[in-house]
Amino acid sequence: MNQYVLPDLPYDYSALEPHISGKIIELHHGKHHAAYVKNSNAVLEKLDEARQKEDFSRVAALERTLAFNLSGHILHSILWQNMTPKGGGMPSGDFANALQKDFGGFERFRKQLNEVASTIMGSGWAALVWEPVGKRLLITQIYDHQSNLAQAGIPLMVVDAWEHAYYLQYQNRKAEFFEAVWDLWNWQDISARYALAVQTLINIGKVA
Repeated sequence: MNQYVLPDLPYDYSALEPHISGKIIELHHGKHHAAYVKNSNAVLEKLDEARQKEDFSRVAALERTLAFNLSGHILHSILWQNMTPKGGGMPSGDFANALQKDFGGFERFRKQLNEVASTIMGSGWAALVWEPVGKRLLITQIYDHQSNLAQAGIPLMVVDAWEHAYYLQYQNRKAEFFEAVWDLWNWQDISARYALAVQTLINIGKVA
């Protein structure tokens, strides 16, 4: 059975300082993200065992556990690529044009994303997604690791609002953390994800 693997970071633990401390990145990647990978693989083994034994009594619970852990793995994998040392600034090109069309410009997009992240109740994420049926960008709250957005939404840019992402450095000042990460966004990565997601119109868009 194929195993999920913890991806290497594209930078050193301390590379995102002073905006995010090296200790946070080390714990976040090496402990929290690693646990989601380990747990995803463990659940897949249990599901395989249940199928072999034709015992499906625990499948529903296992599927919920897999959804939680695998979503955590995927979101964190996107997050590490979304950020880069000496990032920030403003995007350009087709992605910037899409922000203008769907949010009325970069600053309005920024304010909406910060507000969505800051108002999450408990643990969760804020995410910019491409919704291919409506052919537009949307922002959504993700509770724990699972979004309430329509199934077709493709995450392009994610903001981790779980306490483990910021508390060692920012304590309860999470709004400061959400502002700080704007100096780290890797617009090249996010723009590339946007360009790739738009291609899903070829298939998913036909259902509209």
